[in-house]
Amino acid sequence: MSGWLRRHRGLIPYLFLLPGGLWLIVFFLVPIVTMASVALQEGSLGTGYRLTFNFGIFPEAIARSDTQLIRSLLFGLIVTALALLIGYPMAYTIAFRGGRYKSILLLLVILPFFTSFIIRTISWQFILADNGFLLGTLKGFGWLDERFRLLATPIAVISGITYNFLPFVVLPLYVALEKIDHRLIEAATDLYASRLQAFLRVTLPLSLPGVFAASLLSFIPAVGDYINAELLGSRNETMIGNVIQGLYLVNNDYPRASALSLILMVGILISVFIYIRVLRGQELTV
Repeated sequence: MSGWLRRHRGLIPYLFLLPGGLWLIVFFLVPIVTMASVALQEGSLGTGYRLTFNFGIFPEAIARSDTQLIRSLLFGLIVTALALLIGYPMAYTIAFRGGRYKSILLLLVILPFFTSFIIRTISWQFILADNGFLLGTLKGFGWLDERFRLLATPIAVISGITYNFLPFVVLPLYVALEKIDHRLIEAATDLYASRLQAFLRVTLPLSLPGVFAASLLSFIPAVGDYINAELLGSRNETMIGNVIQGLYLVNNDYPRASALSLILMVGILISVFIYIRVLRGQELTV
């Protein structure tokens, strides 16, 4: 066996890739092909489905759910921007000012993951309730009108999604910032750059790989999320994930649900491609 390995040494890297490749084929490629096949079928749950290559399902699905698609993309962009605005200062503080408390601060960042995603979202119902401890207190002091509410509004949905995916933003940003050589920043200040100039010319460009990774890790799940819209929103905040869930589990309209799923995936891939082009060849690995 050892002799075979010496003769085929160039194959060793591919052998290491084999388990992951098989995993992706079985649990990613096969489901996508199956979903594409279902999208092109016609029929019903009672009579059965048959493959008819009904490509008209895609424009039909977009026309019937265009509002939810646009809302999901818009919410995803807003959540990503908010998460970066909140998460970047957090990651910067931990990386450059955390000192011996870095491990504790990182633990606090990932601590919400010790609780179920659904429980974390439900907790926001109590936080944002009309007479909860937040709004109830403000209304009690007369600082808010009694009719003011946050639940069942876009603000509630966006807040819940941002909170749930914030750790996915902080962690890659922290890794990127932690890798920066502090001597480069010191060199910039020695060359009479202000702290702001050193940040804009040195720290921020070198942390772009983390910004890219954080953006993807927040935007992609945020667009497909449906739990926050279901628990914190109303019919006016329905996202495409809610539509797909309803088509699969309530209406049993598998072709349209599969078509919308594929459309969502393609839309996300196009958005990511445009984002990569905007960064214009920056090193995108952390």
